[in-house]
Amino acid sequence: MPATPTDKPKLTYRDAGVDIDAGNALVEAIGPLAAATKRTGVLGRLGGFGGLFDLKACGYTDPVLVAATDGVGTKLKLAIETGIHDGIGIDLVAMNVNDIVVQGAEPLFFLDYFATGKLDLGVAETVIGSIAKGCADAGCALIGGETAEMPGLYAPGDYDLAGFAVGAVERGSLLPRQDMAVGDVILALPSTGVHANGFSLVRRVVEHAGLSLADQAPFAPDVTLGRALLTPTRIYVRQILETIRRTHAIKALAHITGGGLTDNIPRVLPSGLAAEIDLGAFTLPPVFAWLQQEAGLDQADMLRTFNCGIGMVVIVAAHDVERGLEHLDDEAKIIGAIAERGRGDPILYRGELAWSGP
Repeated sequence: MPATPTDKPKLTYRDAGVDIDAGNALVEAIGPLAAATKRTGVLGRLGGFGGLFDLKACGYTDPVLVAATDGVGTKLKLAIETGIHDGIGIDLVAMNVNDIVVQGAEPLFFLDYFATGKLDLGVAETVIGSIAKGCADAGCALIGGETAEMPGLYAPGDYDLAGFAVGAVERGSLLPRQDMAVGDVILALPSTGVHANGFSLVRRVVEHAGLSLADQAPFAPDVTLGRALLTPTRIYVRQILETIRRTHAIKALAHITGGGLTDNIPRVLPSGLAAEIDLGAFTLPPVFAWLQQEAGLDQADMLRTFNCGIGMVVIVAAHDVERGLEHLDDEAKIIGAIAERGRGDPILYRGELAWSGP
């Protein structure tokens, strides 16, 4: 039977803090941004119940799918506190697609999750626009996502981000390869800064130094500290895939994220092999020198907390070094070699990190 009318005031979803119309307006606004990332294999359009992708259309014959999911950690707090939202989506994409390419895989599509207490269309469009830019840089399609408005769960102005990416690689081209051997050479590609790891410590350092994010960065003239620390994570996908396809020289890759060189390089080494790193082969960029000095970190902590200026490690045979360097970044450099492990640690450091503390 029908409900009995009452004298209680009407209470709508909007009254509860969720604006469906605002969500629909956001979908309309970001449609062109997502469409700009469309690539071969994408089916359907944004706004459906699921994103569609035709793997066969990409030309794979015996593909293996590679999936990754990640966020941007507490770097997000800096974006919220400074109001600088135009790069945080690039970080989100980078943290996922850089993990996919180290398997030798091509990132194909990406989905995002944006959650907030009350939807601010301007902020959301800027963030998702930066996600679309990151996808375009990586050559993958933004085929869907979720925008969640959850009043009471987030403080005013706060939001959260997560991402999910899928790539593919021919079964015979999976990395790391099984032919890594003593004498292989370790190359490094530079990072663009802190990337998206270690920011819980970074934020403590800023506080301890008595600085505001609006102050000039001590390590970068004419740039605010907030803007400098929010420099987006570098996306390595295109140059790595080009090097793989043109040279077939890459044996293994390591994305240098949380855990730094110390924890990430061993993830791709077979048992019995170790990585010898010459710390004198690269210089600690100014942002890391400042963080080290302010936090009083020793060398071991620096190498396990931050990327220290190296965002991607590439392992090739000694006879392929020249070809590898030719197709990689102009700033790519040799930082070490593969050695026998014995009973020691899987990573061995030689020399001293430039500007390291006592």
